[in-house]
Amino acid sequence: MTVPSIGARTHVTTAIATASQKTGIDFNYLLGQAQVESGLRADARARTSSATGLYQFIEQSWLGVIKDHGEKHGLGWAADSIRQTANGRYTVSDPATRQAILSLRNDPQAASLMAAEHASDNKDALEASLGREATGTDLYMAHFLGLGGARKFLRAMDADPTRGAASLFPAAARANRNIFYASDGS
Repeated sequence: MTVPSIGARTHVTTAIATASQKTGIDFNYLLGQAQVESGLRADARARTSSATGLYQFIEQSWLGVIKDHGEKHGLGWAADSIRQTANGRYTVSDPATRQAILSLRNDPQAASLMAAEHASDNKDALEASLGREATGTDLYMAHFLGLGGARKFLRAMDADPTRGAASLFPAAARANRNIFYASDGS
């Protein structure tokens, strides 16, 4: 993995600070998430999924957060172009517009703002369902596994803290072996 230049890291850090100030989501959480997800590389790309950018948003999650929050952050053109189908999938009818929206995942400012908005939405939903304040780990679980996956994981962890997560999320475990398994395969 290439290391971002000092100028690129400064640009990314400034974008994260701005997103934190605008949304109230903790700067250190957002910075840590970007470090884990991309090593602070705005152009990072996963080999095992459609995840791209500073926060490694997959296409559907990105389209959803842009639809919900893009207007508020000057991306009304993008939000207005996204439709949600009856089965919940997000679509963009024009291929060039779709690509332009997905390319925003590589823009540190847009990615940081949308990551902060996504974290805020997840925080509210998790706190409502858990009946307690959401931690940074809870928020990361919601980013990584989706809100439903985070709820499933946190309930399972409360019920049996010794249960392995790979059995709960086999597809995620296959795509992210380094998160679910130790280097010896355990």
